[in-house]
Amino acid sequence: MLNKSLLNKSLSHLRKTSAMTENTHIDLNRSERCGFPEVVYCEGKSAQTIIDIFQLQHQHEQDCFGTRISPEQSEVVRAALPEVEHHSVARTIRWRQKESTTPPQGLTSKVAVISAGTTDLPVAAEAVETLKWMGCDVELIADVGVAGPHRLLEHQDQFKEAAAIVVVAGMEGALPSVVGGHVNCPVIAVPTSVGYGAAFGGIAALLGMLNSCASNVTVVNIDSGFKGGYVAGLIASRSKIV
Repeated sequence: MLNKSLLNKSLSHLRKTSAMTENTHIDLNRSERCGFPEVVYCEGKSAQTIIDIFQLQHQHEQDCFGTRISPEQSEVVRAALPEVEHHSVARTIRWRQKESTTPPQGLTSKVAVISAGTTDLPVAAEAVETLKWMGCDVELIADVGVAGPHRLLEHQDQFKEAAAIVVVAGMEGALPSVVGGHVNCPVIAVPTSVGYGAAFGGIAALLGMLNSCASNVTVVNIDSGFKGGYVAGLIASRSKIV
């Protein structure tokens, strides 16, 4: 026979783990399974869809975060939700809970984000904002590419003790290997689409990073500052300061 009590409990649990808007099915249980709430990829969505998702997440006491938002989308979202913060360089938005559902900054091990050139900053900033949302202690080291190798070494004290390092570079993508040869932690390489013709929109950097001889270097997709930051944040969150 059907156990109605068990069925009702199961249905109640399902209602708590997901919610629907007109166009979306929101995963409200992700933070329990994966440690952090669902992140909204804003590109291609209407501003109203982003608003609807954020409102539902906020109602369920989740710290809302969105990536790849355009200035036009952000203007509409922030008009409807004035407490939403927009980082124009990173192209991210965040709606904080008064009592944040992510760890407070300073309780996790440090993460460094290193960018080769200033044109790589939007991707690096996306990684930084992702890490801040995850509650990580993060430091950005910018414009230290291999064309001036002394610049990186000037910042060794800032990244040598990091639990993980995100390295963002375009062109030939050599910087992650150089960083990897100086540290004993995971290095997450993020290729960018910065570069001239034969850079092929980041493919040259991607292939160079995939072929790195530094054993601690791993690679995410082109321009994927969010993914690089997220992976580094997971590493840091498992290396909490005692």
